[in-house]
Amino acid sequence: MSLRRRQNSKETLLVTDEKNESHHEKTDIRGDKGNILILLFLYILQGIPLGLIAAVPMLLQNRGASYKQQAEFSFAYWPFSLKLLWAPIVDAVYVKRFGRRKSWLVPCQYLIGAFMLFLSWQVDRWLGGDGVEPNVPLLTALFFMLNFLAATQDIAVDGWALTMLKRVNVGYASTCNSVGQTAGYFLGYVAFIALESKEFCNTYLRTVPKDVGMVTLPEFLWFWAWCFLVATTLVALFKKENIAKHKDDGSRYTEEHELNIYESYKILLDMVRMRPVQILAGILLTVKVTFAACDAVTSLKLIDAGVPKEKLALLVVPIIPLQIVLPLVVSRYTNGPRPMDVYVKAIPYRIVFASIASLIAYFTPHMIAGGEVPIYYYVLLVVNYGIYQIFLYCMFVAVMAFFAKISDPAVGGTYMTFLNTLSNLGGNWANTVILWLVDVLTWKECAHVDDTLAEKNHCLTKKQTQECTAAGGECKIVFDGYYIESIVCIIYGIVWLLLVRKWINYLQNLPNKAWLVVHANKDAAKKS
Repeated sequence: MSLRRRQNSKETLLVTDEKNESHHEKTDIRGDKGNILILLFLYILQGIPLGLIAAVPMLLQNRGASYKQQAEFSFAYWPFSLKLLWAPIVDAVYVKRFGRRKSWLVPCQYLIGAFMLFLSWQVDRWLGGDGVEPNVPLLTALFFMLNFLAATQDIAVDGWALTMLKRVNVGYASTCNSVGQTAGYFLGYVAFIALESKEFCNTYLRTVPKDVGMVTLPEFLWFWAWCFLVATTLVALFKKENIAKHKDDGSRYTEEHELNIYESYKILLDMVRMRPVQILAGILLTVKVTFAACDAVTSLKLIDAGVPKEKLALLVVPIIPLQIVLPLVVSRYTNGPRPMDVYVKAIPYRIVFASIASLIAYFTPHMIAGGEVPIYYYVLLVVNYGIYQIFLYCMFVAVMAFFAKISDPAVGGTYMTFLNTLSNLGGNWANTVILWLVDVLTWKECAHVDDTLAEKNHCLTKKQTQECTAAGGECKIVFDGYYIESIVCIIYGIVWLLLVRKWINYLQNLPNKAWLVVHANKDAAKKS
């Protein structure tokens, strides 16, 4: 799970702008308790579609989707990594009488509810199963739009948090973001997968077994669609946007000072032209290839091997406290002048535990022989995943600290969001390509009932697979592309680290003025 940190960048900018005025102020939530609850609820709603989109690949895998189809669906994750492209429009275009943030929040949430209602009518048919091919292009397009609307809602809620809460309480916004998105993701992914599974429901929730789970995907979509529609109506009717109150006691609400559309896009173009930013972009767009096989494919391989998808989803639960505590612990080591030292040191350890995950996937068919998954296997998965998450968060917190250190405070929000976009995009494109290549690199041949390979009869295309089945054979994997990818990614990561380490040190040694974009433009204007 990946939680969005756009709000943190805005808080950094706010603190920078008002440090002389507010550094002795203490939080006082009197009058803001309701606002905090509203923000928390809005972020929970935001996490629901994110969790659902993460659950769909699990459902597709159980319905026989290929890895190329999984790669195609992975484009549905992209909007949160591209939202910077339209964020300036959301910030600058609005209906003043209705409210700057409500102008986008209300339509987006109504559309999310409408999309969920539409999906609830036909999604089972589009998911395929029982010999019917899943309609992956249509599913990708619809869930891409759902994620696009959630990303736009995120931009609006992040901005509204700054004016909804009093200035001394604005720090609660990031807490609402983290807790709300985590809770929403849990409901949309873990809770849904568990309640959709007949095995889980029959084992833990029922006294009389049934052939279906307690909730189907259409029912789940229908329920949350109405939650979105009702909640949005209540917000539209009863929640007004605050007007800034100018007091000297630290209790005023913050006034927003945003760039217009032209200024925002000009700043983005100026950042792209900066040599340090170009080097950093190269690092961010290539580093996650090292972990793409582990992050994108391993869980799907475990499902192929017979591990129940609901059990895999539930493995996230014991990791949630770790995900909350880890950033606080790691931040103690990234607050200095060289936060990327932690980033570099974490990479080898993350490579090691990614390799162990591949080994676990390889031996899984032998460890769960007979269809029973032993307890020690789940313990092994949780321990390896937990340690892997430690080093993942070391890298995440370190790179976020570096972003905060180098961002031009004059445009801190835009700068941080731009760098976050590059970081997220580096993971998305790598995961999509890795998923697509699994089938390309996998070699299958047709085997008879006695497991002898048929001469010159391969299973590289759908037609060849059908011919093999019609002849009474079965397609057997000779070389699994996932393991080839895992080896290549590990080698790539080692080479990447040896070559790029010096560039990371170079970027850390640059003075802060090398990263300024607004002052650089002013200096250039003076010279001309």
